[in-house]
Amino acid sequence: MERVVPTGGARYPWSTTMSETPDTAPSPSPAPPLRVAAIIGSTRRGRYGPTIAEWFTEVARARDDMETEVIDLAETTASEDGRLPAGEAARAFAEAGATLERADAFVVVTPEYNHSYPGGLKEFIDAHRTQWLAKPVAFVSYGGMSGGLRAVEHLRQVFAELHATTVRNVVSMHNPWTTFDAACPHARAAADQMLDQLGWWGSALRDARAVRPYEVA
Repeated sequence: MERVVPTGGARYPWSTTMSETPDTAPSPSPAPPLRVAAIIGSTRRGRYGPTIAEWFTEVARARDDMETEVIDLAETTASEDGRLPAGEAARAFAEAGATLERADAFVVVTPEYNHSYPGGLKEFIDAHRTQWLAKPVAFVSYGGMSGGLRAVEHLRQVFAELHATTVRNVVSMHNPWTTFDAACPHARAAADQMLDQLGWWGSALRDARAVRPYEVA
């Protein structure tokens, strides 16, 4: 039914039905939680990555807008000394690919090695392609005085080539093996700010992919 209502001397038509009024219109359904895959990028003996990742996932899992899964690259690579058999590594690698596929967003936990990031992380990133398309990536880095930031800047270039979007804020840990404090309010605040950005991009790109799948020529 078309109704015409006078407003300030002018008349504006719009289409409506008896049930579609501001008071009775249904409210939108809440969006499902964003699925976030956190990737531990170091595979070295004595690495500090799991400690940082455990802290970060605790912060992320305290939020009700995200669900977090962890991919530890040390579990996807067969070791030369037999610590991880090839069969187990192959199964873990396949599971990691499935985790990437269903994820809406990613967080890479990376150290800085020689002004860049670990070679094993590069191999893992390069071994997948479509899983990164039109999805956001955030970073938690650690290292010496630079806090791993040079590794992050190199990773931004890699993910740009893979049609992924990197968020601006980074959580950076300086000399964590001597200074890290899991209860540090400043680090937690930085993580929440970064996750706010990741959540915005993750939700926006998830909605966009649902309307129009992202394709690469």
